[in-house]
Amino acid sequence: MELSVKKTMPELNRLPNEQYAAVHTNGLVLILDNVRSAFNVGSIFRTGDGFGVSHVYLCGITCQTGNRELQKTALGAEISVPSTYSESTLEVIERLKQEYFIILALEQTKDSHSLANYTFTPQGKYALVLGNEVEGVSEEVLKTCDDCIEIPQIGSKHSLNVANATSIVLWEFYKSRENANTI
Repeated sequence: MELSVKKTMPELNRLPNEQYAAVHTNGLVLILDNVRSAFNVGSIFRTGDGFGVSHVYLCGITCQTGNRELQKTALGAEISVPSTYSESTLEVIERLKQEYFIILALEQTKDSHSLANYTFTPQGKYALVLGNEVEGVSEEVLKTCDDCIEIPQIGSKHSLNVANATSIVLWEFYKSRENANTI
């Protein structure tokens, strides 16, 4: 069997950075609640670009897009995906609630729902809150969320890397919108 030939850049049909925000309005934004690693933040931007995230909110100690480690990992996605820095995650959540976003925390709680059983509504607007690599989403922030989802796992570790976990949730969101023809 002959190996496939990689697609050329024109075949990949990628948008120029300046057109990204106008096209990607699928109703999903990310809120990074004190994510400490610039490499994780960069990876989240890159995955966000790949799945059409419309905005990333960088909150608390989360680095901003001028950080070299973030840029090294994001490979330009920090330019294409719009972002805003806020010192307060709670203020961002309050503003998004006023815009009728459903606030979902990716966190293991006593009331969290398995991502395997969670249904994203086809026209719903979602804000996914991602927490610190050690502490997770803060208790104060969890109290303001509409719901919590968690990724089912069968190994001995209790959690996944925040950037990897984000990729899994974004893929599930993308699939749900693709199946509903709303992307």
